[in-house]
Amino acid sequence: MPTPTPSSWPPVLILSLVAAGTILSISMGLRQSLGLFMEPMVQGAGVSVATFGFAMALQNLAWGIGQPFMGALCDRYGGRLVVIASSALFCAGLYLIGTGSPLGLHLGGGLMIGIAVAGTSHGVLVGIVSRLAAPAVRGTAVAILAATGSLGTFVLAPTAQALIERWSWQGALGGLAALAAGMAAVAFLFRTTGPGAGAAAGPARQKPDARRAIAEAMADRSFVISTAAFFACGFQLIFIATHLPKYIALCGLPPSVSAEAIALIGICNAVGTLVAGYLCQRWGNKTVLALIYLLRTVSIAVFFTLPVSVETTLVFAAAMGFLWLSVVPPVSGLINGRFGTANFGTLFGVMFLSHQLGAFLGAWLGGLSYEWSGSYATAWIALILVGTLAAILQFMAEDEESPRPQPA
Repeated sequence: MPTPTPSSWPPVLILSLVAAGTILSISMGLRQSLGLFMEPMVQGAGVSVATFGFAMALQNLAWGIGQPFMGALCDRYGGRLVVIASSALFCAGLYLIGTGSPLGLHLGGGLMIGIAVAGTSHGVLVGIVSRLAAPAVRGTAVAILAATGSLGTFVLAPTAQALIERWSWQGALGGLAALAAGMAAVAFLFRTTGPGAGAAAGPARQKPDARRAIAEAMADRSFVISTAAFFACGFQLIFIATHLPKYIALCGLPPSVSAEAIALIGICNAVGTLVAGYLCQRWGNKTVLALIYLLRTVSIAVFFTLPVSVETTLVFAAAMGFLWLSVVPPVSGLINGRFGTANFGTLFGVMFLSHQLGAFLGAWLGGLSYEWSGSYATAWIALILVGTLAAILQFMAEDEESPRPQPA
């Protein structure tokens, strides 16, 4: 790997990396904290667990469907406008959740926030940083971005819980909406984020062509395998983000444990993502990604079989946090390595759609499992089976580091 030089980190890259990390941190922290509102809304607004679960499932489906379009817009026009519009949509979605009605929950918490997250998460922000970073530091820059983005969960989860207890769940949503508006202001720090900007070379200087890029990617066996395996990532993580607070409550633990668990996921996520970025440079993206799927599934199986206590919950949260967004460096590396950076947002969006189909089913079927049986046992078993299959599939994929030739 080439040795990074000071010129590999120009001011425009550093400034955009800070802005992207701040936006990602706020966006992910807000989204990850929504599970804390399930119990207050069940108790205070009469919303059922299945209704809340379906809204979160709809959110993830909207995120997945919107991601290729948001990524393509960023590829062509840059990220500033995308982030500003998404920030406004985030605020409106949180306001509608506060109405307490199923329609407001589904429209605001589901559809609107799902699309907003698509414009303020990895598919857009990693693309911005990838195009600005030279190849020698691109993997490091992406790992730093993903790690920084996880810190918002560490701060916002306990903050949201404290606001719920101090004010009310509606008041807490208002506070989170004000924070979401701050993403629009931070977006003005972006500089020259269009195609061909910054230090990126080669394919990054080609004009984006979403249709051609998708056709080429869908003809690539490893891309298709990795896309299919990415389904399990969403299936597992969004079930945990949505239903872990309720599961912990059923086991007799106080709500504060849920907030601590989500915060622990956030802080361990930062460490795990940096470690994953380091290992990708030595073991290859495919191998690291397959190991992440395998270790996640083992962690889930162990937690499901052990008695639930404060200690086992926090250890499980730490393990899952270490593996939570650690998929971002290897997934980004696979896309950039095989296809270049010019159409990163589009191709990440296509792969991420599979992730969000899994997220939709993980959030929705988790709620149905509880409604039908009064237990989450069926859902936990499904997480183990799907994760095992994903690890096997990912080990079958290829790991290519050199971008394919791109037509001028």
